[in-house]
Amino acid sequence: MAKPITKIAEPPVTKEEDQELHLTQLKEEIAMHAESIRQSVKLLDELHQAGVLETMQSMVQSKEKMAGIAVKQLVKPNVTKSINNVMALTEVLAQIEPEMTKKLVSSLTHGLQKAEEASAKESKIGMFDLFRALQDPDINRAISFGLHMLKGIGENLGEQEKQK
Repeated sequence: MAKPITKIAEPPVTKEEDQELHLTQLKEEIAMHAESIRQSVKLLDELHQAGVLETMQSMVQSKEKMAGIAVKQLVKPNVTKSINNVMALTEVLAQIEPEMTKKLVSSLTHGLQKAEEASAKESKIGMFDLFRALQDPDINRAISFGLHMLKGIGENLGEQEKQK
């Protein structure tokens, strides 16, 4: 008795058939994304005409040289200090509540607008004007805020000096 057929052998795909299948799939992809391809070609042409592609090609070809230049620039003392300062500022900003930052920036912007308006008048301020200004609740609030901020800065500076 003959053995049952358990596996059907498919005829092998020739190289030409495989290429034809891939070409058909590629044509379908191109047809589906025709507008995107047109825009990409237009963008590449504009980049080429502007000389950007040539510049980018040169940069890629001389990547080792450019990396060396970048590293030399990064190890300069001023650049290193700048990077450290940016990192320290980022750390400080991370500690401030976003609502407080919004409030301060909004107040600062409004204050700068008021200062610009007042500077256009070019009026002199005397001692009595300063005393009168202290009676203004808005000015008093800002001075109080500033004094408390200075108090906090002074306290922190004192603690840092004690730790040294």
